[in-house]
Amino acid sequence: MHSIRNFFCGQWSSSVRLDDKTVIITGANTGIGKETARDLAKRGARVIMACRDLERAEAARKELIEDSGNQKIVVNKLDLSDTKSIRAFAELINKEEKQVNILINNAGIMMCPYSKTADGFEMQFGVNHLGHFLLTYLLLDLLKKSAPSRIIAVASVAHTWGSIHLDDINSEKGYSPRRAYGQSKLANILCTRSLAKRLQGSSVTVYSLHPGVVQSELFRNLSKPVQIAVKVFSPFTKTTIQGAQTTIYCAVEPKLDKESGGYYSDCAPAQCSREALDDEMAQKLWELSCQMLGITWD
Repeated sequence: MHSIRNFFCGQWSSSVRLDDKTVIITGANTGIGKETARDLAKRGARVIMACRDLERAEAARKELIEDSGNQKIVVNKLDLSDTKSIRAFAELINKEEKQVNILINNAGIMMCPYSKTADGFEMQFGVNHLGHFLLTYLLLDLLKKSAPSRIIAVASVAHTWGSIHLDDINSEKGYSPRRAYGQSKLANILCTRSLAKRLQGSSVTVYSLHPGVVQSELFRNLSKPVQIAVKVFSPFTKTTIQGAQTTIYCAVEPKLDKESGGYYSDCAPAQCSREALDDEMAQKLWELSCQMLGITWD
């Protein structure tokens, strides 16, 4: 097991402790989010699991407390497909927590049939991008107050599958689950770069990453033949523990203190697509996102 992890993440491992730190992880009850929570809990962090399904989150929380010996793991309701839920969650955090040192925007849905969020956004763009964009906006003052702090976006190499369609952002003219997923992940990387620029000099740093192909529940929407193909290739896909390593790296690696806005894979800086480096598009996307969410964020 360990040697496989080294194959993907080099020799990276870290003994960094997070005893007086607070971490929020969206979608922490399953897959990579859960393994990230497990690791950071073992480092002593107070871990807030932000989840839609409270029953499953509660079961995961019990398991993580038992495994880590850390009692400071809490569950809070967050449905990223509903801005009311996002605002209620952020209000609770801003009221109850004196600090948030690490925000991990991990939750996501992948290649689902066409549907819309409570606010009428295409589901993948709405959850994977806009939901996290709003959450970050609402928690930013607390993150600044808690600096040095980090914001991490779990993106994907799938950002190369899509483009940002400013004139049809909700895929109403035509829907490809794959392209819409790619668009949402490209948006994660573009907005991480934009946010880094806006946060220069604040000691809040931001990172986006590709976790590696992970056998997790993201595959639940794939067709049977594709699911079988994924299983056939599973020697080359990562377990959720390996899949979580780059997220953990971006959360705790001391060397990243001075870096911000970059894209990572296998616990190292990685190359993203040319479109992901388009600053003009990043700015237009930022403005459109604010407009869609009804917020002012200069």
